[in-house]
Amino acid sequence: MLNTPPIWAHVETHRDDLTGLADQVWSTPELLYGEYASCQAHAEMLKAKGFRVTENVAGIPTAVMGEAGEGGPVIAILGEYDALPGLSQVAGIAEPREVTPNGNGHGCGHNLLGSAALLAATALKDWLAETGTPGRVRYYGCPAEEGGAAKTFMVRDGAFADVDAAVTWHPDGMTRVDDPLSLANTRIDFTFQGRSSHAAMNPHLGRSALDAVELTSVGVNYLREHMVQDARIHYAYLDAGGSAPNVVQSRAKVRYSIRALHSAEMLALVERVKDVARGAALMTGTEMSFQIFSAVSSTLENKVMDGAMQRALEELGGVPFDEADRLYARAIQATLTEADLAAPYRGVAMEPREDEPLCDYIVPLRPGGEVLIGSTDVSDVSWVVPLSEVLVATHAIGTPAHSWQITAQGKSPAAHKGMTHAAKVMARCAQMLIEDPALLAEAQAEHAERLRKTPYRNPLPEDVEPPLVPRPVG
Repeated sequence: MLNTPPIWAHVETHRDDLTGLADQVWSTPELLYGEYASCQAHAEMLKAKGFRVTENVAGIPTAVMGEAGEGGPVIAILGEYDALPGLSQVAGIAEPREVTPNGNGHGCGHNLLGSAALLAATALKDWLAETGTPGRVRYYGCPAEEGGAAKTFMVRDGAFADVDAAVTWHPDGMTRVDDPLSLANTRIDFTFQGRSSHAAMNPHLGRSALDAVELTSVGVNYLREHMVQDARIHYAYLDAGGSAPNVVQSRAKVRYSIRALHSAEMLALVERVKDVARGAALMTGTEMSFQIFSAVSSTLENKVMDGAMQRALEELGGVPFDEADRLYARAIQATLTEADLAAPYRGVAMEPREDEPLCDYIVPLRPGGEVLIGSTDVSDVSWVVPLSEVLVATHAIGTPAHSWQITAQGKSPAAHKGMTHAAKVMARCAQMLIEDPALLAEAQAEHAERLRKTPYRNPLPEDVEPPLVPRPVG
């Protein structure tokens, strides 16, 4: 390819090593804060590529940072490597088949996410050294994005305090710069303590913690009529009090996930849910306590950063899938519903297309469309550093996130092409920020102005610590 940025050649130089890392992480899927093997694999790769490595970032054993270069601005490239429970799946097939019964699986593509980010950082490191350009690149290996809010803890600890700008990406069915939309989210555990008794002989002596949990659910359901439209509340029983119906349950525990588009509205809603739980405790004669498990903010937009990412993306073009990639993607699409297949197009204001298994083009910046958003701890980094995120096609259009189909496609040639593409886009965007001080200054000025209007408040209370998982024995 003629007249291409040399940094893309640096990506190609390290491509095989980093796709190998992606496959290695896919094969050892670990849940939030337990990503010891995945973190170690990333740390070893950083050392092999010549980075200065810092482990145990922010006191988190499965967080790692690698830095290269001298002087100049500091550009962060964010990676992740945590998996999901219950999504174990054999790779490369188009039917559900577990590797390990009820095991973990990379059903969100984070095996690709971390590896591509490290690939981009390695390419930028080589370019800095080759050209003698002042500047530093940092790869941040971030655990526990799936509900653990590790980046929020890292932000609170000051891990990004001297970073000038940050880029990241996520595997997707479409290729585009991500919209600056995410739901602020708090996960909070409510524990109710009552009194056990014989449910038939002495029911009047019992105080049911399970009743308190169920009344909390009733109260929250009535609350849904009186909250902002973009709010979401979900819950899961962590302890239902036992399996004996003839014993009044003396203890029960439930986790609530409380979301809203704006952090202030989310935090206000958390207080209302607390009041509902307090009321449930009063009604049942039980005692209620709560503990914040994790929390993340909504995303802070940076138009300058997103514009630079879009230019880098358009310079590169779409992911070069081949017919074999399309054949497998069609097989995956055959397992999906019509609603699944239509959803990605609605999200970018496009009419659904027939026989389009993979996205090999670039969606325009800010396409509009139906808002389909979740939560991410990347958002908290966006409040302390100008940040842009790109989505790159790695799987069949319509594949739902957190599904066995994502896990199945996680080691495919299409996935490897997508992650390499993402690395080129991020490396090029980072290069542009280092080469053009005016561009970086403009991004930082926009960031400062947005913070002036809406100051950042970390959603984690100071006394909340990350729910770390002990290192496995053996």
